[in-house]
Amino acid sequence: MIFIGIDNGVSGSIGIITPYDVSYIKIPVKKELNYTKTKKWLNRIDTEELYNMLHPNETEYIKVYIERPMVNPGRFQATASALRALEATLIVLEKLKYPYKYLDSKEWQKEFLPKELKGEELKEASLQIGKRMFPKVDLKGFKDADGLLIAAYAQLKETK
Repeated sequence: MIFIGIDNGVSGSIGIITPYDVSYIKIPVKKELNYTKTKKWLNRIDTEELYNMLHPNETEYIKVYIERPMVNPGRFQATASALRALEATLIVLEKLKYPYKYLDSKEWQKEFLPKELKGEELKEASLQIGKRMFPKVDLKGFKDADGLLIAAYAQLKETK
């Protein structure tokens, strides 16, 4: 069985746990000129690259857990980015015919992180716990290990 954990968003990550290996990758993005008339750039999920990254060489059973996106009317641009990223990711998952389940960040964090942490402490704790749980995985360049911990949570829930 293969477990894929997706920390949604253009700055998100993907953890993949197979019977043979554990890997952690950044969600592939491409930079494009915004769709408005003002000069502004935005990051979009590179769906072709994401498809190629997630397409397996073997035919194992795959279970995907994806973190529910942040939706906050007070943070319109961040919300719009999160929802665009989710839609692009869902299109890839559906094309691959992978089953997926949404979960809130609090659900997997409760399993692995101390409950009194907030804000940036959560990111640092996620990275530290990820390094302890998966010492062979190279986490250099990552601000957290959220996608990896989501995959570990999926494995824990699906193999109980």
